[in-house]
Amino acid sequence: MTTELTAAGICSLLNLEPNATCGSTRVSFVNQQSIAAGGLPAPFADERPLGSALYFLVTPGSPVRLHRIRNEQLYHYDLGDPLEVFMLHADGSSERVIIGPDIRDGERLQLRIPGNTFHATRVIGHRQWFLGGSTEWPGVVPADVEIGKVGELAGSYPAVAADLRAIATSVQQDGPSGASPR
Repeated sequence: MTTELTAAGICSLLNLEPNATCGSTRVSFVNQQSIAAGGLPAPFADERPLGSALYFLVTPGSPVRLHRIRNEQLYHYDLGDPLEVFMLHADGSSERVIIGPDIRDGERLQLRIPGNTFHATRVIGHRQWFLGGSTEWPGVVPADVEIGKVGELAGSYPAVAADLRAIATSVQQDGPSGASPR
């Protein structure tokens, strides 16, 4: 069934819209219960939902752009090709993880991204699209999202600098314009 799907078809079926950081997305869940202002430690000062979730579709021309959110995230593999994730940890280390269906070959079905971790992704495979989900806690609000400065971060993380620049170049050439970060 998934071999018949295309990125454009999935966007249409799931009502996904271009997003400034994560390819094409649609928020699929926002918890109706909220945490009162002051109910969490810094930097979560304002009221916010307990949790949130979204679908995201990534293609070579519309990858997950270098960014971070304050919140913990859990990426989920749903359909399509594997997704290569580059995480830039606060301690100066970097990590490359593949999310995809081939768990025998070490791919993961889920990946936890710690809060405040800069990350970027790209699709690897023949279909040229990845459909996944992201669950966040506490729930994300637009102020939680920060776009990374590729030049600065590439200098601090030389092991993945070329990959970060390649992803940034694909966004500049083909990525969405005017899309919101959340």
